[in-house]
Amino acid sequence: MTLKRENILIVDDNYDMLEVLQRNLKALDYHVYKASSVQEALDILKLSAIDLLITDIQMPEVNGIELLKYANEHYPFLPKLVITGFPSVNSAVDAIQSGATDYLVKPFTSKELKNLVQKSLKNKKASPIQFSKKKVERSETPSVYAGIIGKSTPIQKVIESIERVKNNRATILIQGESGTGKELIARAIHYKGSFAGNPFIAVNCGAIPENLLESELFGYEKGAFTGANHTKEGFFQAANSGTIFLDEIGAASASVQVRLLRVLQEKEVTKVGTTKPQKIQIRVIAATNEDLYQQVKQGTFREDLYYRLNVVDIDVPSLQQRKEDIPLLAQHFLTKYAKEYAKDKLKLSDRIYKVFQRYAWPGNIRELENCIQKLIIMNDDQADLPQLPAHFKYKIEPTGEEQFMALEQMEKQYIQKVLSSVNNNKTKAAEILKINRKTLRNKLES
Repeated sequence: MTLKRENILIVDDNYDMLEVLQRNLKALDYHVYKASSVQEALDILKLSAIDLLITDIQMPEVNGIELLKYANEHYPFLPKLVITGFPSVNSAVDAIQSGATDYLVKPFTSKELKNLVQKSLKNKKASPIQFSKKKVERSETPSVYAGIIGKSTPIQKVIESIERVKNNRATILIQGESGTGKELIARAIHYKGSFAGNPFIAVNCGAIPENLLESELFGYEKGAFTGANHTKEGFFQAANSGTIFLDEIGAASASVQVRLLRVLQEKEVTKVGTTKPQKIQIRVIAATNEDLYQQVKQGTFREDLYYRLNVVDIDVPSLQQRKEDIPLLAQHFLTKYAKEYAKDKLKLSDRIYKVFQRYAWPGNIRELENCIQKLIIMNDDQADLPQLPAHFKYKIEPTGEEQFMALEQMEKQYIQKVLSSVNNNKTKAAEILKINRKTLRNKLES
């Protein structure tokens, strides 16, 4: 597929500025990597094909000027844009002499940023290494990529992101509704990349009790707590040299968040019950169906950990956003479960597909899969609207205020309804109403 936009690395120790820059650049369809320190930036530069570096100057420990000098020698064809809130003639001269191709002063408008980014990329020196970017026509777009099925634009953007990050160890945050296939995307990143031969460990943080999650993730020493009868390696040690996938990361406790932050910062793990750290080389992919940024605002998730996890973010579209993929997904599940249940492939009517296109799919792909599975189990050759569960079908919601009636009028209508159901047999009607025939007769006469 065609990679339409360049990779941009933004470096700033101010999380709010990182958020503003990312939002503006993503609106322009650029792929964004984020780093809150020069050391993080260096790791990304070594492992990713970056087309533009945007960096602040004033940062703790190692400043932006040092980063510019390093990038100028190691990546001479990389354009470098400086953003600073402390403008001066000296700092401008230092930045330019250190390799910066342009200079932008905070605060700036989105238009100023756009113009300067476009200018920097346009003036980029030709690299001696050229990559072929053959344009793929729509008809040539593959419908299956590492188990991900679909030709829609939203899912192709996800696949493009996977292609960009699959060969490096940048930390990735996958966000999307429940049932959209976040673990499938994490597995695609791992198994399509250069670390495919190394371990892939998936951990559902929400499924492990809070008091056990810490020891399960990081391991423990014998005697660390009651019941720790032997030393045990954690999931992080098991995934060393490969990828660990942390699903439902928002469920992690405060203590686990602190430990995880250290893993990402120092690239080392310390077992529960010991102070001796163990160096690891690992890629962390986290996922959530919650609004993690909102949790940061509410104080339930660490802000520094959020930005460490969110070096690269992949937003997974809901099924509602990629409805053109529904026929492909339906056919995939029809084939899968026909084989599993040793039945002929079920045929779905066009009317079912029309309902599928109209339906909101709150459970996303998982709900579609369950629906197809039930249809195959309950039908033999073909299925039409009568076989579709009722909640899929069109509903007419009540409008306006409910019309009330007098109790006498309601009683009259109900008696008429019961009589009609028993073909006007007054004896049976009286039994259903639990009154005698005389009372029923009097009510009818009145």
